[in-house]
Amino acid sequence: MAPRFGLVGGKLGHSLSPAIHRLFFELTGKRGGYDLLEVSPQELPAFFPKLASSYGGCNVTIPHKVAVLPFLQKVTGEAAALGAVNTVKFTDAGACGYNTDYFGFKRMLAHYGLAVQGKRAAVLGSGGAARAAVKVLADGGIKELYLVSRKVDAIDPAFKILAPDISFLNYKELGEIKGDLLINCTPVGMYPAAEESPVNTRASAAFAASVDLIYNPAETLFMRRAKEAGKFSCNGLFMLAAQAVAAEEIWQGESYPDSLILKITEALTA
Repeated sequence: MAPRFGLVGGKLGHSLSPAIHRLFFELTGKRGGYDLLEVSPQELPAFFPKLASSYGGCNVTIPHKVAVLPFLQKVTGEAAALGAVNTVKFTDAGACGYNTDYFGFKRMLAHYGLAVQGKRAAVLGSGGAARAAVKVLADGGIKELYLVSRKVDAIDPAFKILAPDISFLNYKELGEIKGDLLINCTPVGMYPAAEESPVNTRASAAFAASVDLIYNPAETLFMRRAKEAGKFSCNGLFMLAAQAVAAEEIWQGESYPDSLILKITEALTA
């Protein structure tokens, strides 16, 4: 019987995860199935422990990335540092939690040739995606790192643990900064509000590259502004595919090349 995997989350109607994992199975010849498992916060404590009897592993998304932690027997270093889990592997020793957003973002930067060591970067937003981005940048040897939020006073102090030298800015203060990487970890510009951007044209022009973690639409206003200023820009689809492949690497116990991630990304945009 083919192993089964799934995505545990709240509202999952528009998830691309089933399509990505189906492509993974097709392109690698691996046998497996992937299900959407919608679960409310109230149902999670009774539901999650039962998964191991039917599934080899699962992905976890909003609103359960933190809520699953008490049900895990082990949490890996990157997941513990980020305080959130998005991938679980079930074994005879119990459930182990990982955070493949970290590996997906890291692999995306490498794929696009975006260097981190000694560079200056600004991360927009202060949610879970921003945590993963900040951790990757800090681990990669970023020289100057800024976290930008509308409510600086409300930023979780844990960001200082992920990156001790990080500076917190509001969007007005961002206007005084020039740098190498501008990374959008907010939902601003996501479909259907596609004609919005978290920053103005001047801010986009002040950074050599703009990275948007949004992938729908394929080209956001944030990206267009960078492009119009003659700067590099990319969306988050490669990262989405990369974090899914990272999950499969955990479940399958094998490594896969960037060429597989690229094939999945191209198939999703065909």
